[in-house]
Amino acid sequence: MESRYTFGGDEHVFCEVDTEMSLEAFFKSLSMTNAIRESQIRGVTEICPANASFQVRFDPDIIKPDDMLAEIRKLEVQAENADATMDTRIVEVPVLYNDPWTHETLMRFRERHQDPTGTDLDYSARINGYGTVDDFIAAHSGSPWFVSMVGFVAGLPFLYQTVERQKQIEVPKYLRPRTDTPKLTVGYGGCFSCIYSVRGAGGYQMFGVTPMPIFDPQQQINYLRDFMIFFKPGDLVKFTPIDRDTYDAAVEAVDANTFEPKIRDVRFSLDEFNADADACNAKLEGALK
Repeated sequence: MESRYTFGGDEHVFCEVDTEMSLEAFFKSLSMTNAIRESQIRGVTEICPANASFQVRFDPDIIKPDDMLAEIRKLEVQAENADATMDTRIVEVPVLYNDPWTHETLMRFRERHQDPTGTDLDYSARINGYGTVDDFIAAHSGSPWFVSMVGFVAGLPFLYQTVERQKQIEVPKYLRPRTDTPKLTVGYGGCFSCIYSVRGAGGYQMFGVTPMPIFDPQQQINYLRDFMIFFKPGDLVKFTPIDRDTYDAAVEAVDANTFEPKIRDVRFSLDEFNADADACNAKLEGALK
């Protein structure tokens, strides 16, 4: 992959690692942003990683744009030769698929959808070749997902599934965006899943909701007291289907501030994944048991 660099005014360098999303592009982007952070290049004020790209903001009074670019290019060579292994964490995210709240919302906005006669899950299952919605839910929750970037709105994670390319789920966004999406909706657009951290507008297909808060600007939730945003790029997510009783119990635990996400430390190797994706995923998921 040959990266493409562009300047954004006098204060930004934007790097497009690849023109399409892949685990390789994600790993290179994350490796480069980590290397820039660790190198502590004088003048860097902000580093923003994305799915297969990143942007660096710097002070041009401290370092000239061409010098900043030269420093980043040096780190790209290191990133290309680095071992594609990551120490990270895997988080279990419970999901009530086919829930009543996203169902009510998606029915209100049916005229903006490709298939006004069905639901988002019906449509997504059909265009991906799954015989039933349950089969599609099993595919969506069947493998871990990398948090490839956090943004769009505060705390919203974009998630890329760790499966072979031919098994990737792909679903287009709504024809026109909705003006409403329930908080903590699990959505899908293109090749990315997401969790809507707050209620608001959106265009991703809606599959369900999680009871697990992932953004708390007041930092009152017990596991968000150190930082208001739960996810960071490089985290792994395992969606786990739950029923309504389990969902309600989790909401009660959240309200009582006793809910604790299940989190385990893991090591991910891109070489191991490429050699045997199923075995790699089973090892990752096994850490949560």
